Amino acid sequence: MRDVAIIATSQSVMEVDTNKTSVELMVPVIDAAVVASGLDRRDIGFWCHGSCDYMVGQPFSFVSAVDAIGAFPPIVESHVEMDGAWALYEAWIKIQLGDCDSAVVFANGKSSSGDINRIMSLQLDPYVVGPLWPDERSIAAMQARVLLERGIITESEMAAIAARSRRDGTNNSNALVTGHHTIAELLAMPRISDPLRAHDCPPVADNSVAMVIAGGDLARSLCERPAWIRGIEHRIDMQNIGARDLTGAPSARLAAHAAGAHNDKLDVAELHAPFTHQELILHREMRIDPSATSVNPSGGPLCGNPMMAAGLLRIAEAANRVMGGTADRVLGHASSGPLLQQNLVCVMEGD
Repeated sequence: MRDVAIIATSQSVMEVDTNKTSVELMVPVIDAAVVASGLDRRDIGFWCHGSCDYMVGQPFSFVSAVDAIGAFPPIVESHVEMDGAWALYEAWIKIQLGDCDSAVVFANGKSSSGDINRIMSLQLDPYVVGPLWPDERSIAAMQARVLLERGIITESEMAAIAARSRRDGTNNSNALVTGHHTIAELLAMPRISDPLRAHDCPPVADNSVAMVIAGGDLARSLCERPAWIRGIEHRIDMQNIGARDLTGAPSARLAAHAAGAHNDKLDVAELHAPFTHQELILHREMRIDPSATSVNPSGGPLCGNPMMAAGLLRIAEAANRVMGGTADRVLGHASSGPLLQQNLVCVMEGD
């Protein structure tokens, strides 16, 4: 296996209902990541993009990404109709195979282009569940209700996740929703989809994120403290939510184990849990102890959740902790599909 590391990241400030096009969101972020890496554009071996046409409402809209990266000098590029975290996985494989020594990975999520709750219904089983048009928030509420009724979690624990996320988000200049709240204050808020309150749900956000990865000696020559990818894996559960145990996420457990998450202590874990109760599921499945590991110090998706970029953003935030010298071993996590159906785990270390 080749040593591969994240050597630079960049992201935009989260916005809502921005007038910027996807290309306008991506250009400055990609440029900033490339400049920070120290690489010349002509020396970048691969470009990989994560996005979703459904959010833009235009078939093959991802082709416009070429306008953001430029087709000259000639490039080798690819696209995944997924969160950008899966673009990272493809780029990592590309370097492992020896096809290139460096890659730019980027993602954009313009979640405010339409009603994201309805748009995400299109990922459901098209024969049994999809025709009922249950929105994303409603099915998440069903999952939360099952957890509460079985006594696995409490509403106070959910509120504590929200309070911590918004408090930590005050230190993140890119976050959308932040603030200081007590658990009692949050529990007094009205429910918007029983048992979920507004703070239990991800704020709609528009955002773009990019990172540069490089192999071995190239990474060492360009970055003082690279975030070495020591393990990366993704797994998926069945699509039929009626046949799943909604209180768990086996794919998250398997991905964490395969990525070596439990081989040593984790200083930081950036988890892509769009709803408060889902973070509690991930704590249990991925064996993360919040008293020993700092969870979502960036504020996480509860401070802004740009669809198709939020997972890659979690990995970027974790990598920044290593490159900045504030953490030695970190975990970045991305989820996709309904109710934590698919999970990707990336474990990174400093030298």
